This record gives sequence, C-alpha cells and structure tokens, in this order.
Amino acid sequence: MSKVIELRVPDIGDFKDVEIIEIPVGPGDTIQTDDTVIVLESDKATLDVPSERGGKITELKVSVGDTVSQGSVIALIEVTDDAAPATRAPEPEKPATPPEAAKADPAPAAVQPAAPAAAATDRPAHASPSIRKMARELGVIIGDVPGTGPKGRITREDLNRFVKRAVSGAGPAPAVGPGVGGDLPPWPEVDFEAFGPVERVPLSRIRKISGPNLARNAMVIPHVTNFEEADVTETEAFRKAANDEDPEAAKLTMLAFVVKACVSALKAYPEFNSSLDGDHVVVKKYHHIGVAADTPGGLVVPVIRNADTKSLREIAGEMKDLAGKARVGKLGPKDMQGATFTISSLGGIGGTNFTPIINAPEVAILGLTRAAIQPKWDGAAFQPRLVQPMSLSWDHRVVDGVAAAKFLVHVRDVLSDFRRISL
Repeated sequence: MSKVIELRVPDIGDFKDVEIIEIPVGPGDTIQTDDTVIVLESDKATLDVPSERGGKITELKVSVGDTVSQGSVIALIEVTDDAAPATRAPEPEKPATPPEAAKADPAPAAVQPAAPAAAATDRPAHASPSIRKMARELGVIIGDVPGTGPKGRITREDLNRFVKRAVSGAGPAPAVGPGVGGDLPPWPEVDFEAFGPVERVPLSRIRKISGPNLARNAMVIPHVTNFEEADVTETEAFRKAANDEDPEAAKLTMLAFVVKACVSALKAYPEFNSSLDGDHVVVKKYHHIGVAADTPGGLVVPVIRNADTKSLREIAGEMKDLAGKARVGKLGPKDMQGATFTISSLGGIGGTNFTPIINAPEVAILGLTRAAIQPKWDGAAFQPRLVQPMSLSWDHRVVDGVAAAKFLVHVRDVLSDFRRISL
C-alpha cells in the first residue's frame, strides 16, 4: 500500500534561507534514499540536499530561485508503507513550516534590517536573504543593483557585476565603510584579444562564492603576517617510524602533527581561538581546526572537530576522508562549519612562504609551504636538518605582535620536539 508524504529539507547545519540553484528531479521521477533532490548555494559552499525517503515524486513545492531552511517542504512523494525513512522517524502530518514559506519570495521587511546606508534608496529590491546579507557585507545598497533574474530578482551574478563596475569606475560606487574604496583608480579595461588569442573560462561555483568573501576579509581585517621556521627533523623521523611499525593503520602525515601543535598553541594563547563580535571577543572553549583542501572547483575548508580530543592517527584518517569527499564534491554543510582556526598547506606543492588571508570570523590562519633540508650550525659543524617554513596571519584588532610571535614560537617548539605536547 502506498501513501503520499511531504519531503522536507533535512538538517543542513546553521544555514537558513538558502537559495535553490538547481532541481535535478521533477514530477514523475522515482528517487532513492540519498539521491540529490535540490542544490543550494550559500555564502560558503554549494550544498547537495539528499532525499531521506525513496519514492515517486508527485509534485514539486519549490522552484529555482526560492529560498529554503531546515524543515521546508521540497516535494510530495508517493512511498510504500515498508519504505521506512533512512535516518528520521515518520514525517509529521503537519508541516513544521507552511509550504508557502518555502516558495514565497521574502519581502524586504521580513529580512534583517539593512545597514543604515541601505535606507538611502526607495527602490524596491527583489533579492533573497543570502544576497541581501552579501550586499550588506560588501557595503552595497541592494536597491541600486539591477536584477536580471525572474521577476527582476537580484542574483549573485548581478551583485558581483555591480561591485566590479563600481570598482572599475564604470558604474555607481557601492556605499562602503570608511577608508575602503575611496580613491582607487579605475579598473583597467583591456582588449585582450588585440594582443593574441584568448580563452574565456567561467568561474567555478566555489570561486564565485569565495571570491567576494576573500575580498571582504582582505579589505576589512587588518592583516599582519609573522614568519617562522621549525626544525622538524626528529618529528619526521618519528612519523616515518610510526608508519612503518603499523602499515595497516591510517598513515600519519606532518599535517596531523601541525594540527595538534596548533591546538596546543590555541590552548596556551586562547585569544587566537576567538572571534570579534562588536565590542566583545568571543573566546571558544572548543577546538575545531579547518584544513584547506584543493579541489578541481577551487579551495574548500573541511573541519576537524574537537581536534584536542583526537589522536594523531584519528586526525590523519579524518583528514584523508574529508579530502576525498572534497575532491568529488560530497562535503556536507556540517563538514565545513564551526572552525575556530584554519591551516592552509602548500607543503605538497612548493614555495618558501606566503601570506594567507584570514577566514572570517576567525582571527588567525597558519600557512605552510614545503619543508626542505637546510644546513644548521650545531656549535661545531653544519648539520643537514629538515626545516618547515610557517607563516601566521592575524587580526590586529584582536591580537598584537607579541602574542603572535609567542604563538608561532609555541607551534615551532612543539613541531621541533613533539614531547612538548604533553607539557
């Protein structure tokens, strides 16, 4: 016997009012548990929302461009009585939120109040809450942005185009904070084809999302970067020996040691495990470490949660699993949320040092490049030592240079002699 039930948005973390950018299914389609039914685009990532039930779709309750949250109705599906849900109890008869709430375009009065500058225009703005939030973060008056989406909806591309034109001097400048965008020269307009053949490659979704956030972080956060080197000769020897002793266990990587060293430093200097919130600094009592991972579509930052409670092998295994999911685009929202500190490693590629951009709302980020053998004087002769370059970018609004130097020295000392982790 079959029945029709409501298919809802499952737990997607702390994301709310997220815009639907793709619906790969339609009425009449038969889906299985965990099949993707909608694709969402947040300010952090593109999210594939899986179905928690298998069955036949009888009616879609959402469209591309709508915004949804946890509990929003996606579709009606016909299921058989023995098709039990994969992870949830049977669906309630009454929806947690009215079906219309998932489809209705939010009115300006229903979203958070805009920044004071946004009140300077009387033009109505047809945009999702995520686009409005992005506009506020960039200092743009949302009503000044021409919309090209359905019914004049302002899309992410419209907002990006508006900001680019403003920066280049080709259009009205966005309302920005003090000292930002003041006397910048126009963006150069070049006919590239005049100098030779070119190829135009569309930006990936990840880069479209991360680009404005990186620009905001670089402009708003007063970055300072400290540099240091750690002699990891002994730690590397221990890592190799431990892997040889237990070939079946998760392979230890130097990055796993760095995660544990950073946790030790965060406990010693908790201001680096904080976020700025108005006139307060929020110091977190948990230690979730983001580890940047390169993917074909761009950079993503999966998170090792509660890294202070996990062993080196547990961290190494989890990083391998998360990196694998990232490469095939299967990271879930919870995999990328809640980081208190980020590590960006180019160790497998090369370089001598770089200045990483802080991942707001964090206040610091550690950069690593490839370790190399260098001659070091031991008091009698030069000895070949494996040296790991490190760079720490930090937010000068929250911490100062002395604290940053001590933090980086702590990481250096632990990596040089890992016995210090127990002190």
